[in-house]
Amino acid sequence: MTAAAPHVPVLLDEVIAALAPCAGCVVVDATFGAGGYTRKLLDAGATVHAFDRDPDAIAAGRQWAEASAQPPRLVLHPRRFSEMVESLADAGIARVDGVVMDIGVSSMQLDQAGRGFAFSADGPLDMRMSQEGESAADFLNTAAESAIADVLYHFGEERQSRRVARAIVAARPLETTGQLAQVVRKALGHRPGAPKDPATRSFQAIRIHVNAELDELNAGLAAAEELLRPGGKLAVVSFHSLEDRIVKQFLRDASGAVANTSRHLPAAAPGKAPTFAEVAKAVRPSLAELDRNPRARSATLRAATRTAAPARERRAA
Repeated sequence: MTAAAPHVPVLLDEVIAALAPCAGCVVVDATFGAGGYTRKLLDAGATVHAFDRDPDAIAAGRQWAEASAQPPRLVLHPRRFSEMVESLADAGIARVDGVVMDIGVSSMQLDQAGRGFAFSADGPLDMRMSQEGESAADFLNTAAESAIADVLYHFGEERQSRRVARAIVAARPLETTGQLAQVVRKALGHRPGAPKDPATRSFQAIRIHVNAELDELNAGLAAAEELLRPGGKLAVVSFHSLEDRIVKQFLRDASGAVANTSRHLPAAAPGKAPTFAEVAKAVRPSLAELDRNPRARSATLRAATRTAAPARERRAA
């Protein structure tokens, strides 16, 4: 694979070490993006089933698939990763040796002003990973003020969500990322030179809402549990506390780890057999990686190994 990736994959060595790929194994790259993890997995001899709902990522990946070995070791799935069980079943695959998930928006999406994910350059207020359905502009220009405030509070942890939502409604219609950023900054009292732009939290919240990212993460983790064979590896990279909290809680529940209760209370009844074991401590980027790639600063890797216990019941995505 010789195509140059337009971004630097985060915690690449640590993710590959957690997955321990080998020749002939089957690994799901649930968030293909520019293919940084996939490239390393292919180099190790693995067959990779790569998922991405962004048609731009799939189109770029097709060049890899056409150039790969025969039979092809890169199989692209233009679908949400929450659908990986069904999509792999269509390909005749019931179990895999590894699943990697790199949650959130990709560097390519952030760097393309026309996609509307960032305010570093003005662009249409879009934010749709799949380039289908309700856009950020659709939501902000039609939703009730209370609904916008709820999204900002729950998905952006914006403490002044009501003030920002009120300003957004007053400024409608909004059409560009620059317009939205200015509205948020004015509502929050932006100080030039501050270490973090106050619009960051609102952009994160709106993007998560438009793409149903947290629901997708929950469904994707459950799908990975169902797909992984005994001894299979799960590696998840997240970029903010909401995502990491979901991953951490999932692995805690799946591994049977529970918080200590009072010694004065009766012991809890035994639950189902753990579906994951060997849950590794959270891994964060080294100083050397942060020097190479500042966007890695908020990344957290959590990994675990699948046991032989039956998967827990999966809720509909």
